[in-house]
Amino acid sequence: MVGLGGLGRPRRSMNPLKSTTLVFNISCVLALLFLLWGALYPEHLAKITGGLQSSLLDTFGWLYVLSASGFLLCALCLIFSRYGDILLGPDGAEPEFNLLTWFAMLFCAGMGIGLVFWGVAEPTSHFHSPPMGEGGTPEAARLALQYSFFHWGLHPWGIYTMVALALAYFQFRRGTPGLFSLACQPVLGKHSTGPLGTVVDVVAVFATVFGVATSLGFGAVQISGGLSYVFGIPNTLGTQLTLIAIVTILFMLSAQTGLHRGIKYLSNLNMILALSLLFFLLFLGPTHFIMTVLPSTFGHYLQNLPTMSLNLAPFGDSTWIHDWTLFYWAWWIAWAPFVGTFIARISKGRTVRQFVLGVLLVPTLFCAFWFTVFGGTGIALELFQNVDLKTVMENQGMEVLLFTVLEQYPMGTIMSLIAIFLIGTFFITSADSATFVLGTLTTNGSLNPPNHIKFTWGVIQSLSAAILLWSGGLKGLQTGAILAAFPFVFVIIILIISLLKSFKEEVQGR
Repeated sequence: MVGLGGLGRPRRSMNPLKSTTLVFNISCVLALLFLLWGALYPEHLAKITGGLQSSLLDTFGWLYVLSASGFLLCALCLIFSRYGDILLGPDGAEPEFNLLTWFAMLFCAGMGIGLVFWGVAEPTSHFHSPPMGEGGTPEAARLALQYSFFHWGLHPWGIYTMVALALAYFQFRRGTPGLFSLACQPVLGKHSTGPLGTVVDVVAVFATVFGVATSLGFGAVQISGGLSYVFGIPNTLGTQLTLIAIVTILFMLSAQTGLHRGIKYLSNLNMILALSLLFFLLFLGPTHFIMTVLPSTFGHYLQNLPTMSLNLAPFGDSTWIHDWTLFYWAWWIAWAPFVGTFIARISKGRTVRQFVLGVLLVPTLFCAFWFTVFGGTGIALELFQNVDLKTVMENQGMEVLLFTVLEQYPMGTIMSLIAIFLIGTFFITSADSATFVLGTLTTNGSLNPPNHIKFTWGVIQSLSAAILLWSGGLKGLQTGAILAAFPFVFVIIILIISLLKSFKEEVQGR
């Protein structure tokens, strides 16, 4: 284990087996083999991966559920623990980014495209097909928002919190390179710099590629749906693939500018655009309904959190749990190396308690507010104004629901254009951040990976999104996330044990 005497001084890996070239080459070769498989035999890829997904969820669904809940519990306990005052950096270190910019960057990296895509779509889907009971009723409306809070609230941010905290602690407090393998050193020992450590880093790379590819695919589908709704452009696979190509060029240009320019400025722009959409619906939509629903539904969410957290429907039909909750937990776990590495990178100088409170609670409250405004507006349109969103969803797809809702209000077309632009900028910041993270993971933890490495990963993740869409559409995107998440669950468990062990040693050594 690296001692505290090396605080703030990153060290190189001592073992040649753990070289940058090895992790980069292995990851690239495996990624290219997957891309060739999908390009040449898309139907075969969809069949095999679909079968693996079903087997994983049937056999190991409990693992996703228990892991997500366990990670959240660890994060909550750290807030009140004696470890809360530990600084993520050398003694006296100051935060690199101000609080508002920090929130904007972690939020945009953590959930941007997904919130815009699912803000109306998920509550609408749950409203008509709830996890229990009859659809289209007031009770179904409550459950729709309650489960949207559940899927986007404390659990995903609990996963992100623990992964990011471990990486930030070992990188900035212990002075080790920002690699998952080296952060697992207290448990893996000397194996962290050998072949086993290389496997850990490759698993993290793959989870990042497919987790981000899932979101990029959702973004392309929704941009295509918005262009189709506003301008009549055909919402086809060809349009979606063209959009991926265009946005790939844009985010690669952004990636060349570095963390303090491209990602920082785009993250702040994203927050402005997102808040514009949010307040547009809040004040022009059913304001009283939204503000009445928010505290009531959030209360039900907190009250039923333990039951929802551990429910696998063992005595009934578990299809809904598989399609929604297990997919989300897998998606968040697959996103964790990307979001965790990025949040760790921007969080130097904060205490453990500040970090956990910021990463866990603030985004959870914002997500609840977001879903109440967007999902609540959609539900109010159906309940009180007879707007048939169900038919729109069935005939045109979930990706069009946001634009349908916006069109019900003044300046709806203008706001739809802003929404399309917002999805594009979220696409760019997510992909831009991911190229940085993948570059870090494959250049021995470098905080400033070379541009050619970032370019390589930018192309690979965009091609992965395209292949998943081509071979299976939205279902293919979900399958990629679920499969990539499975091995990374075990990496997170080792990571958390390593973190707690190191916390204990540091406190005892004071």
